[in-house]
Amino acid sequence: MYQTLTRILEGQIVDVPMYDFVTHSRLPETTTVYPADVLLFEGILAFYNQEIRDMFHLKLFVDTDSDVRLSRRVLRDMKRGRELEQILTQYTTFVKPAFEEFSLPTKKYADVIIPRGVDNMVAINLIVQHIQDILNGDICKWQRGSANGRSQKRSFPGPGETGAVLVPGKRTHLESSSRPH
Repeated sequence: MYQTLTRILEGQIVDVPMYDFVTHSRLPETTTVYPADVLLFEGILAFYNQEIRDMFHLKLFVDTDSDVRLSRRVLRDMKRGRELEQILTQYTTFVKPAFEEFSLPTKKYADVIIPRGVDNMVAINLIVQHIQDILNGDICKWQRGSANGRSQKRSFPGPGETGAVLVPGKRTHLESSSRPH
């Protein structure tokens, strides 16, 4: 993951492996990802690894009620041909405990926590506006750290810096998640 993100930041085109959620295996097909001014990276463990987390300029945590997460999972997995009992057993035995142990604690690393997920149109519109401002060049180049000791986020890398999620080119790769988390 780190190498793939680094290659994108360096302006390289990368092929990301695809995953088959029915067979729980990697597919031979890949998705091509191009460098972009804004790169959206999502996943339930996106903030778990500090090396990866430090690459992001804006970290969003979508906080969705556990009942909503379960109902989405049931609907999704039933479409994939799984039985309800199997889905509920897997959720209570593995998924929910793993979420509480590994994903939920990473919420503290988020810059913005979005309650109610897709139902929170105010938060979504603010994020969309922020991305549009970046693409339009309306966001200034902030530097990390300042004279008063406070750490500030920056929107674009400074000269000679790496580790940014924003790269030159005014291209955007926005792809919806295949998982409703």
